[in-house]
Amino acid sequence: MKREHMKLERTNEKGERKGRGRAFGKACAASCQKVLTQISAAKAAIFTESHQVLREQEHLLRLALNEAEAVAGQTLYPQLLFPALAREKVQALITWEARQQAVRRASPIFAARA
Repeated sequence: MKREHMKLERTNEKGERKGRGRAFGKACAASCQKVLTQISAAKAAIFTESHQVLREQEHLLRLALNEAEAVAGQTLYPQLLFPALAREKVQALITWEARQQAVRRASPIFAARA
């Protein structure tokens, strides 16, 4: 008599099938990687377009983009929120830098330091 082997799926303590859990985990990891890739591409594009204006403030530009990424990462759809939030932070930085330059030009004390 031939012995037939049945392929049994193992279950965890909750009775869930492990094979399906692994597939779900791989799908989640792939989805997360896709989101991270989208954010990285947007971050690089925004950096490139903003770097000309904020050449002297590159460090602050990077900090603003990192902050936007961190805030967007706390939402359900970070890849959708990040570009708008990053542009908003970059615009605030551009406004701040313009104000700093105006203050330096208007005040002889600050102009001497620049």
